[in-house]
Amino acid sequence: MSMKIQIQSLHFDADKSLKDFINKKLVKLETFYDKIIDSDVVLSLEQLNTQVRDKVVVIKTNIPGGTLIAKEKSKKFEAAVDLAVESLKKQLEKIKAKKKE
Repeated sequence: MSMKIQIQSLHFDADKSLKDFINKKLVKLETFYDKIIDSDVVLSLEQLNTQVRDKVVVIKTNIPGGTLIAKEKSKKFEAAVDLAVESLKKQLEKIKAKKKE
């Protein structure tokens, strides 16, 4: 059972390698928490005037009873994705710990 992952890129086209990278990272979350329903990923460019400043990644992950959101920015999408997935992992670990209590 694999979660549904939807990737949206605003005002640019994300290439296949970036999408594959995101999919691979998000699927790993299921090893921490197996009840993930789906994840929506939005990639955008933060611009200052005409210059692209940062790459922004927002990941919304739906689990039974709630939605986890991680928003990160970095110079590279891959780095921002890593940070966002790390943040989601921490959130999932907290939820799991609460359920065990």
